Formats: sequence, structure tokens, C-alpha cells
Amino acid sequence: MPRRTNDPDGMRRRIVDAAFEAFAREGYNATPMHAVRDLAGVSSGAFAHHFPTKHGLGMAVIRERVAEAIGRTWIEPLVRAADARSGIRSVFDTTIAEIDDSGSVSGCPLGNLAAELSTQGEGFRAEIHRIFRQWGDAIADKLAADGCPEEDRAGMASFVVSSFSGAMLQAKACQSSDPLRSSAAQVERIMRGPEAERNRSARQ
Repeated sequence: MPRRTNDPDGMRRRIVDAAFEAFAREGYNATPMHAVRDLAGVSSGAFAHHFPTKHGLGMAVIRERVAEAIGRTWIEPLVRAADARSGIRSVFDTTIAEIDDSGSVSGCPLGNLAAELSTQGEGFRAEIHRIFRQWGDAIADKLAADGCPEEDRAGMASFVVSSFSGAMLQAKACQSSDPLRSSAAQVERIMRGPEAERNRSARQ
């Protein structure tokens, strides 16, 4: 039975949480609105009041849950890290451990929705691009703090984002963390090269 509530903000959060869960598991296009409504445990009227259209619900999931997931998984650990290389490696290692513990891979929520929705309207594409840009900017900022030359920061940040996103896609396909392990090792190897050169230059 739908749960009665006098907390409209809480009800809205419950709907967005349910949609995020359903879209991650089944995909946006394959998830009917009534399935989200039932998962959230709200009435049809309350559901329609908050989200009269599926597009609006999809935008809310991207802006609120997917952006938050990238911030929690990537940006916050990177900001706290001593340097870019150790911060990036820690995110890979944490993701690998979570996959190994759960025994399944649902994929990166941003990558999943990017593959599905980037050609389904400018609104979706722009929001997804904005999150990718914030992710890359956070990596570039950390590289800048490490002394990485300005001309190399954007390219290296894009390489890291692409490596992680592609590895997650492969991990989803094979239901294994192995692609992430391989990508993490290659990212670290590549990042050690310029880092070692900067250290040598600083000692001279």
C-alpha cells in the first residue's frame, strides 16, 4: 500500500531514489513510470504531482543522484587525496573492492545514462556533459596543484575519465573487476612518467 506522508520533500526524494535505482538496473527507456511509482510506494496522484513527465524525472535523477554519485565517488576522494595519482588510484581500488564484495557490476551510473540518453534530447545531453566536465575539472585542478603543466591537464583528465568509464563498461559486460585493475595499472604507469620528470626537474 502507498505510504501516507505529510513530507512532500521526503516523498520527492523517495521517488527520485527509486527512479535512480530502477534506471541503474533496467535503464531509463525500459523502466515504466508505474514501476518507479510502485518501487517508491507512493500514490499515482502524489507521483504525478511531483513528476508529471518521465523526462522531468530523468532530469532530476541526473541532476541530483548521478551528479551526487560522481561527487561522492570521485570528486570528494580526489580533493582529500595527497596528490592526483594517489587519489585516482584510490578511487579505482575502492570501486574494485566494491565490485568484488558485491559479486556484480551495474556499471557507472553516468556512463550508463550517457550511452542511453545523450542522443535523446538536448536537455539530457547538456546535463550529462556538465557532470563529465565537473569530473574532468576536478582531476585537472588536482593535477594543477601537483605542478602538472597547464597544457597537459585537460588531456590527462580526459584520459582518466575515459579509462575509468570504459573499464566500467567492460566490467559490466564481463561481470568482473578485471578491466578496472588493468586500467588502473595503466593510468598509474602513464601518470608516473610526467610526475617523475617533474621531480627530477625540481631537484636540479
